[in-house]
Amino acid sequence: MSEIDFTTRKWVRPEDLNANGTLFGGSVLKWIDEQATIYAIIQLGNRRVVTKLISEINFVSSAIEGDLIEMGLVATKFGTTSITMRAEVRNMVTKKNILTVDRIVFVSLDKSGVPMPHGYSEIATDRDRIPTEHN
Repeated sequence: MSEIDFTTRKWVRPEDLNANGTLFGGSVLKWIDEQATIYAIIQLGNRRVVTKLISEINFVSSAIEGDLIEMGLVATKFGTTSITMRAEVRNMVTKKNILTVDRIVFVSLDKSGVPMPHGYSEIATDRDRIPTEHN
């Protein structure tokens, strides 16, 4: 299995906390979905991607205001129209894992919103697949 590359960092701010004063799960899930969308766009070469599935989310620890967290993703499978990835979030202060998501699936769509074959089977390590159109 490929190594996760922790490329995104977030600072836990007051608006990211729950009633217990710890990191709100909804905040971190929003961050993961945003990062996974960007990753899918780059890997599939298409800005029209949608989240199809997020598997079980395993929360193992938390963070408090002021902590720094980092998130990582790695592609684990390419389907004909989809990409599956794995995500991990960890606390840079305590060094503890915050959560893992074993499967996040995104589907590549055409301009009509229909699943579209993407033609890729390997992880892109450069940015050659970034879509250039803005329509």
